[in-house]
Formats: sequence, structure tokens, C-alpha cells
Amino acid sequence: MELRQLEYFVAVARERHFGRAAERLHIGQPAISQQIRRLERELGVELLDRSPRHVRLTVAGESFLPEAEAVLGAVVRAREAVAAHTAARTATLRIGTSAGLGAHLERVLDELAAVAPDLAVELISVPTRVRLEQVVSGELEAAFLRAGSDPATLPQQPALRFTPVWHDPLVAALPARHSLAQNETVAMTDLATLPLRLVHRRDNPVLVDLIVGAFHEAGVEPLPGANSANLADTLTAIGAGPASWTVVYASHAVRLHTGRVVFRPFRAPAELSLTTYLATRREDPTGQLELLRRACRGHDHES
Repeated sequence: MELRQLEYFVAVARERHFGRAAERLHIGQPAISQQIRRLERELGVELLDRSPRHVRLTVAGESFLPEAEAVLGAVVRAREAVAAHTAARTATLRIGTSAGLGAHLERVLDELAAVAPDLAVELISVPTRVRLEQVVSGELEAAFLRAGSDPATLPQQPALRFTPVWHDPLVAALPARHSLAQNETVAMTDLATLPLRLVHRRDNPVLVDLIVGAFHEAGVEPLPGANSANLADTLTAIGAGPASWTVVYASHAVRLHTGRVVFRPFRAPAELSLTTYLATRREDPTGQLELLRRACRGHDHES
């Protein structure tokens, strides 16, 4: 039994006419008749009741038709699955990112390259609000963003699904010459006397609220310091003096090499971290997204 025999039989059964079926399939009528006869001989039954004026299904043909259609439908779905798989691995995956994803992002990209070596990845760094708008509009397939472990801290975007992929511990960046740099960990009460260089809340409300909240829980207030345009300038200012400090994601701190600044974890109970989420559309996900999700699954979001 060949697929073309099933295709020819289904076409004739639907059209109830050999000539119209031949036109539909763009093939000669004798070829259709010949292949259906071969199918009938193999099955040992007649599927069609032929007459000069009409073509009707026999009882056996009525029983055989839905099964033949099911086989042809499965073939179509199998071909579509392979086509989607191929397209997903050869297209371009556009991902919104932010600063400081560090080794986490590199490991995801390595996993992605392992499962889809031909998939091109374009990383786009834009503000969180723009990042999420572009995922909703389809300009980006996905985006990473940080929020608190409580889902209530996530942006209210009904069109998006947020999947936690890893936790990002924070560390304090201090002048290497300062006495606190000699400690293995630091407490919020230790840091209350040093000016804190932090982004404006409008630019990163989740981070700012986390740090200020930790100070309040420790019963002290942060001492506001000057803002810098970017992290590199901030670290340069911290290293050069006068003494001040800031917070850096631990995964990013390991990649920052400077002799003038040291990075120290916070002492319990003020161990601080944010959760990184993968934002994707709830509807019409692209084939590449499953590959990205698979690459992210190697990261336990509790680690």
C-alpha cells in the first residue's frame, strides 16, 4: 500500500468522479484508475462502485475512507512538524536582555547552541518596559527580566507568561582600601555610614525597593550617594574615592576585574537576591521558544 494510492482513492471518494479527481491532483485519469485497482487487489475488496455516470463508495470503501484520511492527515502533520523543527533551528531568535546576566546567560546560550547549532541568536538590550512591549508586539520572541520571588512584583502584562529561570544574588561593591573590605560578609548596619550609589527608582524600582527595604528591616536608613551613568563609571568612582558603595549581581561581579573594588556578600538575614524570569507571549509562540525553554531548564530557579 502506497501513500499515493491512498491520496488517489480519497480524491475520487470526495469528488465522486475520476475526471474531477484527476484535475484536482494534476495527473492523468488512467494513472488514478490503475493505482486504485492495485489498492483494491491488495486489500481483496472493491472500494468503489463504478458506472459510466457516477462513482460511489462500496460498504468497504465507506469503512476505508476515514482511515485513509487519517493516514494522510498524519503524514501532513509529520511533515509540518519536521518543517517547523527545521525552521526553528535555522531562524533568528531575538531575545531581550539586561546588564549583569553574566554566566547565567552564557550557559543558556551554550545549551541553545548545543540543541540548535544553526539557530542565530540576536541579543537586544533595551529598558524593561520597552523589552516587554516588544515581546507583546512580536518584535522579540522572549525577554529576560528581574523581579522579586513574589509573582506580585512582576509587571501586569496579561498577554505574557513569566517563567522563573534562576535567582540572582546581590553583592556589595566596596572600595578595596576600606576597612569593610577585610570582612568576608557585610551587614546593612555596616553600610549605613557609606553613601550608596544606586540607580534612580524609576529606572529599576524592584532593585531599589529591595535594597531600601533591607535597610529598613535592619533598622537603619541608607545614606544617598551620587548617581553615575553606568556601572563602569560607578565602580571607577567607588575605587577612586571618597568611600561609597553599590550593589552588583554576583553572576556579573565575577567578570569584573578591578584592583580598587572588592565584592562582598550580604550577611544574613539580609541575603539579597532577585529572580530572573523568561517573558514570552501566551499566544502564538514561535518554534524557537521551545528550544529556548529547553536551554533554560538546565537552571534550577532555586539556585
